[in-house]
Amino acid sequence: MSLLEVRDLRTYFYTDVGIVKAVDGVSYQVEEGETLAVVGESGSGKSVSALSIMRLIPDPPGRIVGGQILFRDQDLLAIKEQDMSRIRGKSIGMIFQEPMTSLNPVLTIGRQMTESLEWHLKMSKADAKNRAVELLRMVEISDPERRLGQYPHHFSGGMRQRVMIAMALSCNPAVLIADEPSTALDVTVQAQILELMKNLTEQFGVALIIITHNLGVVARYANRVNVMYAGKVIESASADDIYANPRHPYTLGLMASVPRLDLPLKTRLDSIEGQPPDLSNLPQGCSFRSRCRFAIDQCATDEPPLSRLTEGHSAACWVADHLAADKQPTAQ
Repeated sequence: MSLLEVRDLRTYFYTDVGIVKAVDGVSYQVEEGETLAVVGESGSGKSVSALSIMRLIPDPPGRIVGGQILFRDQDLLAIKEQDMSRIRGKSIGMIFQEPMTSLNPVLTIGRQMTESLEWHLKMSKADAKNRAVELLRMVEISDPERRLGQYPHHFSGGMRQRVMIAMALSCNPAVLIADEPSTALDVTVQAQILELMKNLTEQFGVALIIITHNLGVVARYANRVNVMYAGKVIESASADDIYANPRHPYTLGLMASVPRLDLPLKTRLDSIEGQPPDLSNLPQGCSFRSRCRFAIDQCATDEPPLSRLTEGHSAACWVADHLAADKQPTAQ
C-alpha cells in the first residue's frame, strides 16, 4: 500500500479567456521514505498539483474537478475542510516557493513556528517554544533563542528557507512537499539547503516530493522522477533510468539543455524550440508535437497515453520505442 496515491487528478482554473487545464489527469504514487522529483518547465502544472494535494487551490478561479488523492487510504478530496486542516501541516508538510514571501512579515519567527505546534500537537506555549528552539538548532541557525523574537526581514534568504524547513518538519509529517526549495538562493546556499533537507528527511523517514526544474537536483536527490508537460505526466521512471534511457522527446530536450562535464568545452547546448502550449486552448493530439523533432502524423490526431515501456518506466509518446538508448532516432 502506497503512503500517498494521486489518481487522475484534474485541477482547472475558470478564467475570462476560458478553462485553463493546469493539471489534467495526473496519477502517481509515493512510498514511505521515498524521494520523488516532479520536473518540468514553468507552467507545466507542478506547483498546482502540489497545492491540490494540500487543498490550497484558490476558489475562485481554481477548482479540483476530478480524481482522488489517497493518503493512507483516505481520500483527501472527500473529507471536510475541518478534517483536512488537521492533516495539513501535521501529516503532510509543505515548503512553499519563494522563501522571501512565504513567511508573515508582521509576526515573529517564534510565533509562526509555535502556532502549528500548539494547534496540531496541543503543546503548551513553553513546550512549543522549546521545540521551536530545538528545530532552529536542527536546521543550523545559530543563537536560536534570540532568533525566535526576530521578524523575517532580519533573516537572509537562505535562513528563511531553513526556517521554512523547520516549520514543515515541526509536527513530524509523513510526507513533505518542497516546491522549488532552492529558488532565489545563490548556488552555495542552494546546495546547503538541499543537503540539509535530504539529511533531515532521511533522519525522520519522511517521504519527500521535490518540485524543481533543476535536473542536477534530480540526479543527486531523487529516487523516482515524474516529468510533467502541459498539465500531464509524460514520463515516469527511476532517476537512474531517466538519465540513462529517457524515452520522451521532451525529456531528451531537457537533458540536452543541461551543461555536462564529460563533453568537450566548446560543445553547444541544445534547446527546445518554441513555447509550451496555451492550457486554455490545447491542440489536438500530442501537446508537445509543435516542438518535437520526432513527431509523426499520428501525433497530430491522437493524444498518446502514459504507457508502460519497461518495469517502472512509462512514457506518453507514440515513438517512445524508437528513442531507446540502443536505437538512433531519426527526425521527421
